[in-house]
Amino acid sequence: MHLAHRAEDGREQSILEHDRNVAELCASFAAPFGAEELARQLGLAHDIGKYSRAFQRRILGENIQTDHSTAGAQEIAKYFGWLAAYCVAGHHGGLPDGGGKGDAFSDSTLSGRLKRPVEPYVDFSNEIQLERVRFRPPKVLGRGGFTMAFWVRMLFSCLVDADFLDTEAFMRGTHPPRGSNVTTDELLARLEDYISPWWDAKSELNRTRCDILRACMDAGTAQVPGLFTLTVPTGGGKTISSLAFALRHAKAHGKKRIVYVIPYTSIIEQTADTFRKVLGEDTVLEHHSNVDFGDDESGQPDPEKERKKLASENWDLPVVVTTAVQFFESLFANKPSRCRKLHNLADSVIIFDEAQTIPLPYLLPCVRAIAELTANYGASCVLCTATQPALGPMFTAIAPELVPREIAPEIPTQVFQRVRYEHLGQLSDEDLAQRLNSHEQVLCIVSTRKQAQTVYGLLNQEASFHLSTLMTPEHRREVLDTIKDRLTAGLPCRVVSTSLIEAGVDVDFPAVYRAEAGLDSVVQAAGRCNREGKRPLDDSRVYIFQPDSAYASTLPHSMKRPLEVMRSVTRDCPALDTPEAIERYFTALHLFSGEEIDSKCIVPRFEDGVQDPHHPSFPFAEVAREFRLIDQNTRAVLIPRTEEAKALAARLQSGERSRALLRKAGKFSVNVYENHFNALNARGALDIQEDDLAVLTDLTLYNESTGLALLVDGGVGIFM
Repeated sequence: MHLAHRAEDGREQSILEHDRNVAELCASFAAPFGAEELARQLGLAHDIGKYSRAFQRRILGENIQTDHSTAGAQEIAKYFGWLAAYCVAGHHGGLPDGGGKGDAFSDSTLSGRLKRPVEPYVDFSNEIQLERVRFRPPKVLGRGGFTMAFWVRMLFSCLVDADFLDTEAFMRGTHPPRGSNVTTDELLARLEDYISPWWDAKSELNRTRCDILRACMDAGTAQVPGLFTLTVPTGGGKTISSLAFALRHAKAHGKKRIVYVIPYTSIIEQTADTFRKVLGEDTVLEHHSNVDFGDDESGQPDPEKERKKLASENWDLPVVVTTAVQFFESLFANKPSRCRKLHNLADSVIIFDEAQTIPLPYLLPCVRAIAELTANYGASCVLCTATQPALGPMFTAIAPELVPREIAPEIPTQVFQRVRYEHLGQLSDEDLAQRLNSHEQVLCIVSTRKQAQTVYGLLNQEASFHLSTLMTPEHRREVLDTIKDRLTAGLPCRVVSTSLIEAGVDVDFPAVYRAEAGLDSVVQAAGRCNREGKRPLDDSRVYIFQPDSAYASTLPHSMKRPLEVMRSVTRDCPALDTPEAIERYFTALHLFSGEEIDSKCIVPRFEDGVQDPHHPSFPFAEVAREFRLIDQNTRAVLIPRTEEAKALAARLQSGERSRALLRKAGKFSVNVYENHFNALNARGALDIQEDDLAVLTDLTLYNESTGLALLVDGGVGIFM
């Protein structure tokens, strides 16, 4: 018997058994997009290199290195060419770059590996028979290169997840607790039970919210799968309404799961908590960098956390709540661990919350990815926001049939008109602070962390609060809870914050000051004013001001461009949150091409990959290294301000390392730019660890009101 795996207890799995298991799993994963038979061949071929004598010696205990992926890639290439060979070649190390015909066999590109001499292996044909099969290719969008590269990555996802799952089951001796037995019908029943008290609405605002909710539920059943927009003013209940659409749509059209993509970790926890309350703890996966899937406090394994940890690998729970960073960076990744989940996006409903926040330098590749999921993988994608980006022309340029359909009903503007906007012109920090001190309850949102600290320092300290990413996530949560309690009790509460508070954070102030920014940011900030519409319109003001010119030089280009467009399209426009103003803003913002919306030229590089159709050369590894939705050269500094944080710091400083430990440390850490990190280190304030992490040793540099001392000029907030 030729072995594929040996377990610690001596059990053995043959290559034949493993490859057949992987082939069937892989085929089932690829069935939703018509590549079932090709995927079965990938599963059969992926471990052919294990038939080599060298690998069999290695698995029996010899300390030798072998490469079994290349042999499988060379075999599958005989039947299906380079596209299939990418998947098999990369099923351990990651999808390689294609390279060119002139590459040598020593190169790590696919071209090089297909020329590489491999360890001799025995004739496998009496056990594994590869054959040419028919499959449905994807519909070509654009020039076809991006489409084919995306298809390869989805096939790769099917293969590596199937490989992981079968290997995991064999090594454990049993199938681990994956997935969920809760059906879409049950989830929908739980939602309908949760919202049933809402229908007897008394106020005009709540009746309008119910109208939006009802429209979403009706559309979920009536609308055929495809591309949608859901444009709901802030405070209109879009979170539950979009979930209602998704569940109704999933039931009507057999969709497998709902994926909710959120831009900020500051609101993802709030949304996931809401979904768990509505749908149940066992059905919702919250997946982002701050989630702890470890053991409970007693050190004993927690079965539910184990299930969630396993689900985070391949997103096989019914509802997934994740960040835009996790979602889009996975779609352009090349490593098996990042790509495993991708095939589970097929036949799903994907909600992009705050869709306008997709960073402009990556807008085109993100839109292309959404287009591919919609056109070729049976996904229904919903762009959900109060300030809908004008992306329709971009989608229809990719494929004429990709015309977004609006789900929400037409809403009378006055129902959600809860604030008056007022332009104040330029304000010095001192003038701004004087105005803030005159209010009992007020929120001020600025664009830089430096200004947030400076203005806060000028406020009357009693009943004043500061929020920025110079504070640890745990510290921010404590302060935000205090702010909410004071607002509810009607107590004085003055807050200076960076933009982390302006999207999805449920607070309600009678007055909001917002430093000039993109129109979407200003409108989002306005959503923190008179949120429930209980105050008179004239008593609910959003003041827009221009900060001191000194702060302008610290803004990155990504923030300057929206600011310039906002000034140009809203000049002399008193109502900033009308659909007309928002459409004008985004239309102007997106009237760019090239580097403005694809700063790394990702789409052209994939499109150009099919110049030689027999040897399509895609830059999988290259793009995976470069695609970073938030370009930030930052280091994490753990702040041991609480007993739990001190204990984590001690474990790290003793040399202990694990993914769970580093994830826990994130709740007590501040991400700082390189010059800030170096300034702290020059002060002798850091104990530098590996993993781009340090522990703050001088706690006098961390203020319980404003967080970590800047020590350097500048510092734009980091939001994810």
